[in-house]
Amino acid sequence: MTSFIDPKSVPQRKLYTGDYMPAIGMGTFGSDRFTPEQVSEAVAGAIRSGYRLFDCAAVYGNEHLIGEVFQNAFDKGEVKREELFITSKVWNDMQGRGDVLISCAKSLKDLHLDYIDLFFIHWPFANYHAPGCDGDSRNPDSKPFSADAFMETWRQCERLVEMGLVKHIGMSNMTIPKLEAVLPLCRIQPAVLEMELHPCFQQPELFDYCKAHDIQPIGFCPIGSPSRPERDKTDEDIADVQVPELVEIANAHNVHPAIVCLKWAVQRGQIPIPFSVREQQYVGNLKCVTEDPLTDREMGIMKSLDRNNRLIKGQVFLWEGAKGWEDLWDLDGVISK
Repeated sequence: MTSFIDPKSVPQRKLYTGDYMPAIGMGTFGSDRFTPEQVSEAVAGAIRSGYRLFDCAAVYGNEHLIGEVFQNAFDKGEVKREELFITSKVWNDMQGRGDVLISCAKSLKDLHLDYIDLFFIHWPFANYHAPGCDGDSRNPDSKPFSADAFMETWRQCERLVEMGLVKHIGMSNMTIPKLEAVLPLCRIQPAVLEMELHPCFQQPELFDYCKAHDIQPIGFCPIGSPSRPERDKTDEDIADVQVPELVEIANAHNVHPAIVCLKWAVQRGQIPIPFSVREQQYVGNLKCVTEDPLTDREMGIMKSLDRNNRLIKGQVFLWEGAKGWEDLWDLDGVISK
């Protein structure tokens, strides 16, 4: 029998709209390692375990099966629709005029939903690569970030809110210079920003910027993503769960280092979205934020572990003339052209 964690015991985050979302959820990106069936089965188990936040995306190629899981859970009375907080994302190749509505409509159909709680722009440009491509792949049509092009996509997202198809809209993989360029133009402000966040890559400036602008940070790769695609691995990468100070904290709490990463994330104020198809792991991921918090001293040690070690570099989105993946992230404080 699946272990159950009372969703009321899970911390919540208040969005600027006044609505709440769980402070931890389950990611559903596993298409590089697991079948859509395995991912959807894990979602079914996660619902029974007490998870109420699920981070989905069209490009993951599994929304149609996850939707069947949601519908089955509703039909069986395991959970009510309003008790779940479900996100989805428009992929890069659907950022053209009118395509965002089509993308959202397909996700609604695939997920068996009348509305999506939060709809993201997955990446801040329409640069497309085929799922599963290698790290050297380049699309000749890729272009640098354009505020005008981004806002054309954002206007369509705003329209989704006005139509009642989505409740909140968010951005993902943005930088402070990009946010500075587009936030003054938004009629509806982003409720969240999804970005890479883990102990060795804490993005303190971007994190603080979001908090100052009432944007809730959501962190992907919350344990350092040891199973990320090979194209995203380099020899310089640091394995968060092997950092001695983190391992020492884990030993003090008698837990796996991954659990410490999640406790830290929730206590810091971001929303981590770990993923696992193994019941013991995803149950443990949820349960760990309801008990045995890290001490202030341990949180201080965790803060000191930041190594600015970005793992998901996005090099497959580079455009002709770009010098390297660093150009995607505006490291010098200016939007790269």
